[in-house]
Amino acid sequence: MTTGRENRLVVRFEQKHEPLLSRAAFMGRMVWHTLAAIVLIAASLGMGALGYHYFEGLPWIDAVLNASMLLGGMGPVDTMRTEGGKLFAAGYALFSGLLFVAAAGILFAPLIHRTFHRFHLEDEDGSSS
Repeated sequence: MTTGRENRLVVRFEQKHEPLLSRAAFMGRMVWHTLAAIVLIAASLGMGALGYHYFEGLPWIDAVLNASMLLGGMGPVDTMRTEGGKLFAAGYALFSGLLFVAAAGILFAPLIHRTFHRFHLEDEDGSSS
C-alpha cells in the first residue's frame, strides 16, 4: 500500500494483480526511461571527454570525439601516448561496454515488463491457451 509520499526516483511497475497501465501512462513511463538513458549516456560522454582531456591533453573537440567513438563501440580515434591515457582508455572502454548494456536495460525495461504483464493478465483471464 502506498502512502502518497513514495520516492519518485524509484520506478514502481504494476504488480501481477494490478491492471495493465493505460497507453498514455505507459508513454509517459517510456519518456522518463528514455530521458534517464540519455542522461546516463551524456554524463558518461562528459566523463570520457574529461578523462581524455586530462590524461592525454587532447583538445576538447578531440576528447569528445574519442569518448563518443568508444561509447558507440567504434574505438578511439587518437593513439594514446601516455601511460595514464592508456589506462584511462582501457578502463573507459570496459565501462562503455557495460554502460551500453545498462542503457539498453533502462530503455527496454518498460516494454519488456508491459509485454510480460499483458501475457500474465491473459493467462489469468483464461483467454490464452
